[in-house]
Amino acid sequence: MEKVLVIAEHHKGKLTPAFLATVTAACQIAQQCEVLVIADAVEHLASECAKLQNVTKVRVFSHACFSHMLAENIAQVVLSITKDYTHILAASTTFGKNFMPRVAATLDVSQLSDVVKIIDAHNFQRPIYAGNAFENICTHEEIKVLTVRATAFSAITQKETACEIEAIALQFSPSEQVIFEKEEAPELTRPELTSAKRIVSGGRGLGSAENFKLIEKIADTLHAAVGASRAAVDAGFVPNDFQVGQTGKIVAPDLYIAVGISGAIQHIAGMKDSKIIVAINKDPEAPIFQIADYGLVGDLFEILPQLEQAIGDLKV
Repeated sequence: MEKVLVIAEHHKGKLTPAFLATVTAACQIAQQCEVLVIADAVEHLASECAKLQNVTKVRVFSHACFSHMLAENIAQVVLSITKDYTHILAASTTFGKNFMPRVAATLDVSQLSDVVKIIDAHNFQRPIYAGNAFENICTHEEIKVLTVRATAFSAITQKETACEIEAIALQFSPSEQVIFEKEEAPELTRPELTSAKRIVSGGRGLGSAENFKLIEKIADTLHAAVGASRAAVDAGFVPNDFQVGQTGKIVAPDLYIAVGISGAIQHIAGMKDSKIIVAINKDPEAPIFQIADYGLVGDLFEILPQLEQAIGDLKV
């Protein structure tokens, strides 16, 4: 019988949308699943998890060291209970990618990364070749370790009654191999990229960091997040956190506006699941137009000010 565990991802005391989508994926393996919450303060997070649909038990472990979520410490807790499960899931985010390979390596099993479809308890689908193809993987390993691409699944909903919450009894010692030095995170005045409903992304066609202000103005008018292609990041126009694509962040907003982005397959792999894609480019042969729902061919420096004014008139 399949028994599935999902590792809860949280940030600043709140469960992340990626985790809620991962629970949905877990419930496609088995009708029910359990959740593990690791934090320095678990009470509120555990209560939220206990009210998620199809979650039958929430297991918690609290320690002061988890004010900073280091992979070595997270893996130690996860590995202490893996014998109870057939499947271990986490979101394919920075959080999941950080500790899940350590779990899989310690268990001596293969990790299945970026799963986008649950076929059954042994068969899974994931993208390859920058999203240009999909492969179906069949595994019969005793414990299956998966990271899930959250944009491929909807967020799980809540129920009225809460399930059981159980504290894990574990003799735990924080790893002495690593220490937390510091955390540098930009102050966000706009929505976070991976959870934003609207995203305006700029590419190398903008020409400079100064011209990226045109993108920011459109984003602020739309209450949207700002993204960028790898070419724009490599050129130093914006920080690395803005990058959308195979080697950046995977997004699936309701609206994605690509400005001055040619549409390399690495970029398309990170945003092709967006519900509506709008492309603005002076090259009518740009690959981005092949996946765009709407396209504007022309000089972005003429189009963007007009677009900003038109959106402002609509008061979106």
